[in-house]
Amino acid sequence: MPTLDDVATLALELPEVTESERRGSRVWSVRDKFFVWERPFSKADIKRYGDEKPPALPVLGVRTDGLIEKEAILADPPYGVFTIPHFDGYAAVLVELGKVAPADLQALVVDAWLAMAPKSLADAYLAR
Repeated sequence: MPTLDDVATLALELPEVTESERRGSRVWSVRDKFFVWERPFSKADIKRYGDEKPPALPVLGVRTDGLIEKEAILADPPYGVFTIPHFDGYAAVLVELGKVAPADLQALVVDAWLAMAPKSLADAYLAR
């Protein structure tokens, strides 16, 4: 089961990534654009689950390269990947760390970085 420290390791291996804290949660950014972040549930999020148990924390928000990519991921999601109504129309998915496979997590983090990194930086990374 991956941890937030594993996420940090994956993210910080990518070029020009910084880790910071936002509203008490960890955030990973490339050139000040966040691409992965710890996403606790709000009271409203939990209320939407009603009697159903919400996913276990920690949960990550992970950017996608647009809504089409988001829909493609959600059409056949890796185990532990989901969304909530709050994310409708937003190019990101949620990841339950207690369920996602390490290889899937790595792919999601790298793809999120590629989506948010400047084109020249992403191209240089892909060319290596």
